[in-house]
Amino acid sequence: MPKIKTNRGAAKRFSKTGSGKIRRNRAFRRHILTSKSTKRKRNLRGGAIVDSRDHANISRLIPYL
Repeated sequence: MPKIKTNRGAAKRFSKTGSGKIRRNRAFRRHILTSKSTKRKRNLRGGAIVDSRDHANISRLIPYL
């Protein structure tokens, strides 16, 4: 059985935690930050955990991470 290729775009965007959950970055923090409140920008700073409904699909893209 051949190895499965990792989707390199997904590998750069997602990482696995110690417990096996998938961590992602938040969107809307790249530009036009002057119109966004400080509170909103602060909350976008940290990462987030991928929702359970998307977990299986993303796991297929990053099988060895």
